[in-house]
Amino acid sequence: MWATCNVKVRDCLAAASVTLRRCLRLGVAMAKSKFEYVRDFEADDTCLAHCWVVVRLDGRNFHRFAEKHNFAKPNDSRALHLMTKCAQTVMQELEDIVIAYGQSDEYSFVFKRKTNWFKRRASKFMTHVASQFASSYVFYWRDYFEEQPLLYPPGFDGRVVVYPSNQTLKDYLSWRQADCHINNLYNTVFWALVQQSGLTPAQAQERLQGTLAADKNEILFSEFNINYNDEPLMYRKGTVLIWQKVGEVTTKEVKLPAEMEGKKMAVIRTRTKPVPLYCDIIGDAFWKEHPEILHEDS
Repeated sequence: MWATCNVKVRDCLAAASVTLRRCLRLGVAMAKSKFEYVRDFEADDTCLAHCWVVVRLDGRNFHRFAEKHNFAKPNDSRALHLMTKCAQTVMQELEDIVIAYGQSDEYSFVFKRKTNWFKRRASKFMTHVASQFASSYVFYWRDYFEEQPLLYPPGFDGRVVVYPSNQTLKDYLSWRQADCHINNLYNTVFWALVQQSGLTPAQAQERLQGTLAADKNEILFSEFNINYNDEPLMYRKGTVLIWQKVGEVTTKEVKLPAEMEGKKMAVIRTRTKPVPLYCDIIGDAFWKEHPEILHEDS
């Protein structure tokens, strides 16, 4: 009797083992469906190793956006501070960003040379930065524009560029700051001619055609008593964001004797945050003062 029972048990176990193996084989086959070949069409967009990865965002059709939302000319401090707030949010979400630079409707974000964020895929860099920035722009709009309603959501396009050395990265950021100076000087003179001299935009453009920086400075000073060097640094130099330790004051309820129950005390805590600076980054002084930005292991 027991021998017969053992044979039956053995046969059941053997049958179960065969069934299990068949199910496992079927599961593997099902995991790789016949449609999976479409993945072969995905292009490899891995950024080169040991290079700085820069994501630059630009506002899409922002001239129209600025007009529709009554931005002040030539510079709207509300809009610039909002852009910086969005950039700070991006840096706090993506901590591999070591420095960011912004002017007008653009911002550049520099990722560490050694970052392996999302396996260095360019599409991931660009889409994550752009989506975080654009959503933050809408989210924080009322903090800066208060009663001005947001008529429609802004758009930002992005590009990813890799730079192989510290010098090429510094030259890139210098290029963007030089562009800020050129554009802001032109816009300052242009809008002075329109708003204070009564020229039409076409007349102001014709007046400035072919002028050099010295000519524009002379127009500002002689006709409008404006010394361009006295204009706010945020307008002339743009905004640099770097990580710095900041002391934050918060109130905290502490446990005290019964007669003093409910007392609150101010507590200072140190946090590392992206802090805006308005300074020159073309010369060597900035980089000597902040060597940690380019340090390999920062």
